[in-house]
Amino acid sequence: MIQLDFYGTLVAASLVLLLGRGLVTRVGVLRNFNIPEPVAGGLLIALVLLVLRALDIEVRFDTSLQAPLMLAFFATIGLSADFASLKKGGRVVGIFLLAVTGLLILQNAMGIGLATMLGLDPLMGLLTGSITLAGGHGTGAAWGTVFSEKYGLASASELAIASATFGLVLGGLIGGPVARLLIKRVEVPGCHAQKAPRLPKGFEQPNKERSITPFSFIETLALIAVSLLVGTLLNGLLHGTAFELPTFVCVLFVGVVLRNGLSAFGLYQVFEREVSVLGNVSLSLFLAIALMSLKLWDLAALALPIFIILAVQTLVMALFAVFVTFRVMGRNYDAAVLAAGHCGFGLGATPTAIANMQAVTQRYGPSQIAFLVVPMVGAFFIDIINVIVIKLYLALPFFAAV
Repeated sequence: MIQLDFYGTLVAASLVLLLGRGLVTRVGVLRNFNIPEPVAGGLLIALVLLVLRALDIEVRFDTSLQAPLMLAFFATIGLSADFASLKKGGRVVGIFLLAVTGLLILQNAMGIGLATMLGLDPLMGLLTGSITLAGGHGTGAAWGTVFSEKYGLASASELAIASATFGLVLGGLIGGPVARLLIKRVEVPGCHAQKAPRLPKGFEQPNKERSITPFSFIETLALIAVSLLVGTLLNGLLHGTAFELPTFVCVLFVGVVLRNGLSAFGLYQVFEREVSVLGNVSLSLFLAIALMSLKLWDLAALALPIFIILAVQTLVMALFAVFVTFRVMGRNYDAAVLAAGHCGFGLGATPTAIANMQAVTQRYGPSQIAFLVVPMVGAFFIDIINVIVIKLYLALPFFAAV
């Protein structure tokens, strides 16, 4: 077994990102279907590690940096959100939230229905529904423990982790192709008119960020650090209460309060260039570590019926993005980018959604509304609504008898 320490893992993650960029640049299929660079590089390395494991060579990474990077990314999302922009997107956020809720209900209905048809415990269907797909590894592990202890479902935690891994992989792969299909139906803003280009904001086009200064960089780094510290403390205070939220939501919330509070009192204006640079670095490294350390053999170990359920769920996600998300969000370029983002966190996680949208906007142009709506819904609302939907399903007489 080869064990890479903190520094070795950081070097490996950096090389994965460079590999991903090279692959997307040189392989037309990856570029045409808008596959995110961390996904391309990370999955290739994960496949190589799968082959090495078959040869009795196992490589393990130090993933201690993964959680801080994810939290730093959500801190930058919060620091990028000003109340004036949020007010503009209020109606759009509400519509998108309804679409997201509809998918959560559908995922669980499909999971339970398919599990019953295949002769499995319906709880397995629920576990391969919104719990692991929209909820991700954290939500899946938590509910897996509940299903094992309260309902006596064997290997629930292992099934949850494997299902969440499946969703993370597919969420990063189908978003780009879905967007490519939809963009053929719409007019991309600015592709015909000759006008002064709008300066990209936030996370829309990370490769077009402008120069920064060391002092302003340190200021932004301090804001992120404060968001991490206070958000973690807030999460500790809420733990075990009715208001308990995931740590990343607390960190994002602190970032929003910090940005708008400092601005309201005229103390400081957040410099979005540094925020987007640090956010994109954190996002890229997080995805690289997450994907290159995927245990693809966990997916290979999935029983055929579970694999069938997850494959159908992936197809349902793609169809929902095309025929529901795209249509209710306006059938335009922004709606296509939102559909790609929905594939990301509908199957995987919000960072995957952002990476999907970046891959699209880097090629076709910015979509300010998509980068306003998806982080809000994917971070703030989806976990809360998902818990409500899951508990409503468990309250059905169908499960009461289990």
